[in-house]
Amino acid sequence: MSESESEVTFAKLERDGGERFQTLRRELGVGSFGINLMRLAPGQRGRIHAHEHQEEVYLVLDGELTLILEDAQHVLGRDSVVRVAPAVRRQLVNAAPQPLVLLALGGSGEHSGRDGRAWRSWEERGEGAPPQEVALPEDLPSAADGQR
Repeated sequence: MSESESEVTFAKLERDGGERFQTLRRELGVGSFGINLMRLAPGQRGRIHAHEHQEEVYLVLDGELTLILEDAQHVLGRDSVVRVAPAVRRQLVNAAPQPLVLLALGGSGEHSGRDGRAWRSWEERGEGAPPQEVALPEDLPSAADGQR
């Protein structure tokens, strides 16, 4: 295994798993933010909760999320994303007749911003450059172009 491969981890989303949570943070070894797959059967709901520091983002993968807040209720369908500030009390509910699957991402602290480095080719070495200074590579030919 190469050095770069030892610093890359993989997981597969278990959309049909039997447990409510798949702790992707642990599976992947993520240390700077939380990431969990959540599954709620029809009628299931999570605890009413808030956080001291952690903001959360919920991404609906399948089904329909009813997000209950102190003074509002929002229904979010597939491919919807919502951010909830730390102190906001919230409850995640599946009021729909089909299963709900979502990703919950949480973190605290300031985003480090543009700390990325980019290279024009795999052969290029050195420190690289800020990504905005490196042109995007040409796209691969598509099957529609008749090329493979």
